[in-house]
Amino acid sequence: MKIILTNEVSGLGNAGDIVEVKDGYARNYLLPRGFAIRWTKGGEKDVEQIRRARKIHEIATIEQANEIKGKLEGVTVRLKVRAGDQGRLFGSVTPADVAAAVKTAGGPDVDKRRIELEAPIKTLGSHRVSVRLHPEVTARIGVEVGAA
Repeated sequence: MKIILTNEVSGLGNAGDIVEVKDGYARNYLLPRGFAIRWTKGGEKDVEQIRRARKIHEIATIEQANEIKGKLEGVTVRLKVRAGDQGRLFGSVTPADVAAAVKTAGGPDVDKRRIELEAPIKTLGSHRVSVRLHPEVTARIGVEVGAA
């Protein structure tokens, strides 16, 4: 099935790209979550609008990405969440929580869609999180999760 991506999808492409994927992947994952729309001749007109919106939020150069990476890696991110007696969280820490904590800690604005968690954060303690700033630049930041 031919689709137009509306968001960046790891391993598939960026917003505005027209890609061919298996029907089930598109119907069951990409389309319901709003990551893509079906390709049509009329939809091709939307591609330019999606690409313009992406350029506004995109980090333009590797130098700019490295500068933001330096700022991010210098910030200590601490989150206070509700947890049980054994250190298990009631729920989990989401990329949106991490993005808000980075901003609160005085770091640069980070889009929650660029934050990648290796595994769901469901315990107290120290965790590592990746932030894709540019296709060639990824920042690794430490997140300290404490009980509230």
